[in-house]
Amino acid sequence: MKFEDIEVEDVDFEAMLEESFKKSESKSDLITGTIVKIDEKDNLVVVDIGGGRDANLALDEITDEEGNVTFAVNDSIDVVTMGRGRISHKAALSRVALNEFIAEYDEEQEYIIEGVVTKTNKGGYVVEVDGLEFFMPRTLSYLSSKLDSKGKKVKAVIVKVDKDKGSVVVSRKELIERDKAKTDEIVGALLESKDPVIGTIKKITSYGMFVDVGGMDGLVHYSQISHKGPVNPSKYFAEGDEVNVIALEYDKKKRHLSLSIKDANPDPWADIDSIIGVGDTVTATVSNIEPYGVFVDLGEDLEAFLHVSEISWDKNVKHPKDYLENNTDINVEVIEVDKEGRRLRVSLKNLLPKPMDAFTNENKVGDVVTGAVTSITDFGAFVKVGTVEGLLHNQEISWDKSKNAKSELAVGDEVEVRIIKIDKDAGKISLSKKALEDSPVKAFSQTHKNGTIVTGTVKDTKDFGVFISLDNNVDALIRLEDLHPIKVEEIEKGQEIRGVISFIDVNNDRIRVSVKRLERQEEREAMEQLNLDQDDSMTLGDAFGDMLKK
Repeated sequence: MKFEDIEVEDVDFEAMLEESFKKSESKSDLITGTIVKIDEKDNLVVVDIGGGRDANLALDEITDEEGNVTFAVNDSIDVVTMGRGRISHKAALSRVALNEFIAEYDEEQEYIIEGVVTKTNKGGYVVEVDGLEFFMPRTLSYLSSKLDSKGKKVKAVIVKVDKDKGSVVVSRKELIERDKAKTDEIVGALLESKDPVIGTIKKITSYGMFVDVGGMDGLVHYSQISHKGPVNPSKYFAEGDEVNVIALEYDKKKRHLSLSIKDANPDPWADIDSIIGVGDTVTATVSNIEPYGVFVDLGEDLEAFLHVSEISWDKNVKHPKDYLENNTDINVEVIEVDKEGRRLRVSLKNLLPKPMDAFTNENKVGDVVTGAVTSITDFGAFVKVGTVEGLLHNQEISWDKSKNAKSELAVGDEVEVRIIKIDKDAGKISLSKKALEDSPVKAFSQTHKNGTIVTGTVKDTKDFGVFISLDNNVDALIRLEDLHPIKVEEIEKGQEIRGVISFIDVNNDRIRVSVKRLERQEEREAMEQLNLDQDDSMTLGDAFGDMLKK
């Protein structure tokens, strides 16, 4: 037989109570006795209970919290006989209090009590409530007989009071079944209507919130709080707040009601195109700062992501927290609306003045400026000039090609450079340090020109030609087609090669030498010298002889 199959009307509480306490009632009569002896040494009080009988009472029962004895010899005292010569004053007080309670009991009123199980037997349990003892039959307890229930706190309703016999019967089952019926009624109404109802937040946890709806608690999981996605409930709500919720499902076995706040409110993504669009400027509240970016609340249950690269025009943003604080309002520009992915991206820097615009208003190509080295790479160094960064490429460090950014500079160094290129659309600036110095080729060009014969030492061989080192620390290129009659596979590093300068580009620091042209030039120079020699050897007779022949 199951507990729920037994109705309150089917139980003869009076018979059960009498059976349960039949033996104890005969030995627990309430009587008034007289104290004849108080023995503090043996913790004993001897009481004359009439009929020439004495009974023993523990001294503790008439001692207050401070250890003072509250009775004296010859004082009258109410006791209940417990058998074997034992009596109890506290039980008498409880019996008197119970009789007073029963006398004042109103049958038209419902009494719900909360007490502690103090005794148990086959028939049921004794529940003590503020010194009063009530009987709870086992069939009305919903307590397991296999477990020790002593000390358990229980809540029950008084179902029977017998004023003549001084008994009170309570039922825990009655309240539990009422709660179940009420729960079924509430859940049925919620699941059937699907209309939002107002609930009160009772407790907030890391995984969600418990919300009271009509006297029943349901869980709003953190994923069911906002259309923005899973959120930390403590950032948006406080205990005691009222919220609109909708019932999702009810697990009868676990008695678990699942609720949703987000489903009780319109989904902004259903009509996102009419709410917001790319290019819109909106006011947002910083809600969460991470190393990689910032989440901002746009209202309307919408959240957007501000990537770290969209915070400032400064490319060296170390952490967003250096620029923004939680719960502050900022203006941002919408740069992406992904309806399918339910994702919004915004930019803060798009609404800020572009450093490049300010830089180009104050500087132009050819200007000499001073900046600080912010980083060094394999291909050069980045130098911050004002609010912008420019690239100082390795080839612009020095005219000496053996020097580069890593060998000549360190982060934090101040350097003077010349602006050699500005790409405003791409936001790029090219700088040069060597442009502040005269080019070795320029100095070389003061004493050399096209056609000058030079001798150089082979430094390197490439697929397209041979580099040679000339005087004054300058290099020159002999292209493959200009090597003839020398064969490239016969050339060795350190070998000297003679040639003639065929091209000098001072602006780009380039010199080309040709062996092929040297051979022709030497032939031409030899012919010119021969002609000069022949002109010098002509006689006056030779000249007149030619004239006479005509």
